[in-house]
Amino acid sequence: MITLVDYKAGNLTSVRRALDHLGIPCQISADPDVVRRAEKLIFPGVGAAGAAMAVLRERGLDAALKEAFKTGIPILGICIGCQIILTHSEEDDADGLDLLPGNTVRFRVDDPALKIPHMGWNGVTVTRPHPLLSHLRPGDEFYFVHSFYPQPADAAQIYAVSDYGGQFPVAIGKDNLFAVQFHAEKSGTVGLKVLENFRKW
Repeated sequence: MITLVDYKAGNLTSVRRALDHLGIPCQISADPDVVRRAEKLIFPGVGAAGAAMAVLRERGLDAALKEAFKTGIPILGICIGCQIILTHSEEDDADGLDLLPGNTVRFRVDDPALKIPHMGWNGVTVTRPHPLLSHLRPGDEFYFVHSFYPQPADAAQIYAVSDYGGQFPVAIGKDNLFAVQFHAEKSGTVGLKVLENFRKW
């Protein structure tokens, strides 16, 4: 059973639908005790870093997620769930969960043709092998909607990159934690395979 962390994030329903489509049992919970005892966790989300962190603290989910990470529960972060696992976000000047050292930074692109937020399909290149990305091939594309991206302090924690006015990390992780900037649940077959791989991981 995969538990989806409920902190008023916007894409819980779409992630649940994707898991239902794959026949993967799941539940949505805002209970920190359920999060602490989960078999596996998906930490999804859309929205702003400051508001997301405020809800996590209000519900006691920040401490629960830190405990789950320390005890080795497999965790998959998606979109803002990839950003606020880091130490700090430039969005709202918000402190994150600090599960991985690093910062979430704003896109700074010089090409006026490149609009912010970065929205739509973009190619992803694997830079380090990981079981959740084992199916990817050159040219595979995922769906993105974001104005900020994760920048871990340790480059060894970057597993895939994309390009939008320059390369930026789109998959990061350490030990039992893996997170992707793209919306796996909205990225067709290649995105669904990430979720399937997470079930097996």
